[in-house]
Amino acid sequence: MAQTGKNRTVEILNAAAAGKYGVLAAIAYNVEQLTAMVRAAEAKRSPLIIQLFPSTLKQLPTLAYAAAAAVKSATVPLSLHIDHAQDAAHIREIIATLPVDSVMVDMSHYDEEENLAKTKILAKECHAKGIAVEAESGRIEGGEDGIADTEGLEALFTSPEDVDNFIAAGIDILAPSIGNLHGDYGPSGPAPGQLHFDRLTAINKQIDNRVLIALHGTNDFPPELLRQCIENGAIKLNVNKLLLEVWNEFLRKNAAGMSLVKLIDEGMKVLQVETERWMDICQSSGKA
Repeated sequence: MAQTGKNRTVEILNAAAAGKYGVLAAIAYNVEQLTAMVRAAEAKRSPLIIQLFPSTLKQLPTLAYAAAAAVKSATVPLSLHIDHAQDAAHIREIIATLPVDSVMVDMSHYDEEENLAKTKILAKECHAKGIAVEAESGRIEGGEDGIADTEGLEALFTSPEDVDNFIAAGIDILAPSIGNLHGDYGPSGPAPGQLHFDRLTAINKQIDNRVLIALHGTNDFPPELLRQCIENGAIKLNVNKLLLEVWNEFLRKNAAGMSLVKLIDEGMKVLQVETERWMDICQSSGKA
């Protein structure tokens, strides 16, 4: 694994790998969601990785500082991760100006050779500032709020060669393509056989503790499927709609008839409960 010194994201994930549990890497779009997630981590004594999209950094420039303050003041292990950073110039701006612990250098919209070349250069620059690096090997199809839509690009499964090439590029966290999708699968989650667990198991064996595994595309997952991913080596669990749909649904039902202050307060309570539930499912509760 590339050396990043004392890095919060890497420390959280190393502990999870040793303890064989998963850690939520949860997308927040605003300070209310951020607050609810941190409260859940404190209540459950669970580690948590807070994730922001590059688009959110531009939309709400102060949110990264609020997240960094939460990381610093928490009594449980937290870290701040920038997910799906897809523009090299913006990545360089992020690592030069923001208090982040890790960045996903996502060059998967390029062909494999250019993806690797850009990833290697940017990983070196991130490591020089003590920032850990995640990258996507192959290509995960689809799109969601905050990242470029790759629906028009063919999904590319992660191969054994991809694994070795990305490790050689100096990354710390590998996000493999095993049939997972960005966006929605449908109310029943992935179809039977859609996720290639044999491929995930083989990747986990091949990396041999050299890097850590992240799982993207968890929308609509039932609990048992997420646990199966953890058992097969995926410990950084990127979650967006999986947590936030209860928040969205609460706002849809109550926005017209509830005062703003109460709407925010009650919405945060709903999201905190849901986050705590998934921390129990991932078995990270009590691990802080």
